[in-house]
Amino acid sequence: MSTHGFTLAAEGPFDFAESLRFVEDWPATSTLAPSDGTALRFAYNTESDWRPIGVTVRAAPGGVAVETTRPAGPAIRAEIARILSLDVDGTGFAALAAADPVLGDVLRLRPGLRPVCFWSPWEAACWAVIVQRSSMHVAARIKQRIAERYGATLDVDGHPFVAFPPPISLVEAGGLGLPARKEEWIHDLARAALDGVLTTEHLRGLPPSEALAELRALPGVGPFTAGLILIRGAGAPDAFPGDEPRLFAILREAYGLPEDAPPTAYRKIADSWRPYRSWASFHFRATGYQVRRP
Repeated sequence: MSTHGFTLAAEGPFDFAESLRFVEDWPATSTLAPSDGTALRFAYNTESDWRPIGVTVRAAPGGVAVETTRPAGPAIRAEIARILSLDVDGTGFAALAAADPVLGDVLRLRPGLRPVCFWSPWEAACWAVIVQRSSMHVAARIKQRIAERYGATLDVDGHPFVAFPPPISLVEAGGLGLPARKEEWIHDLARAALDGVLTTEHLRGLPPSEALAELRALPGVGPFTAGLILIRGAGAPDAFPGDEPRLFAILREAYGLPEDAPPTAYRKIADSWRPYRSWASFHFRATGYQVRRP
């Protein structure tokens, strides 16, 4: 199969090896994009046309080299850049360490790490529904089974990869292996994606507060889920989740906050991270997961 290559440049610090490390540890992608330590390979349905595409990413001087299984125009290139957070100028991110020594210590644990996003906000929303009241590893297996039943399998750099199905394939799909209510939510989210609501262009075009409010109005989407979709789906670089117990617990430990600290205390800390609040939050979660995993 012929492939199509291009490069993506990183503005500011970036270490592709750290991205691979994160993917290997992250249950949401570990089954759909296993890494061999040198390349990130995955398949997904592009937001621009909801057709499947296979992607191989390798380190390159100043960024990454990308190969795709079909021609990648500007829209697809922008999507892949968003997945690796290369669509954001990260030049000023490291400077936050000088103003916040606690964040500085965290950044030194994983230098050059940038958020690795879901392949699309649509897929992030489905993951958020599947994982509710479930462990991440169980949710990953369910998500993989849905992909194998309704998604397309592509040859990516000599390896078979399955793409999580596009919204049209799940808008009325049954037998997802989920409780009836969750299946209804998936159907509703599929309609929202087809209507253009669950897309990067739409969500990144709104102020974060408006995007979060719009997401919370969708069935099955609460405050935590809305933040996941906006930050890890659409890749918004400067949003702070208003209700994320795990992140708040890590911040309490890192900054010595009391157990009954109000949400305003966390927002005050995050305000010093602008315009990279999402990135800083991601680093705390990533290193917190690294420290606490078995």
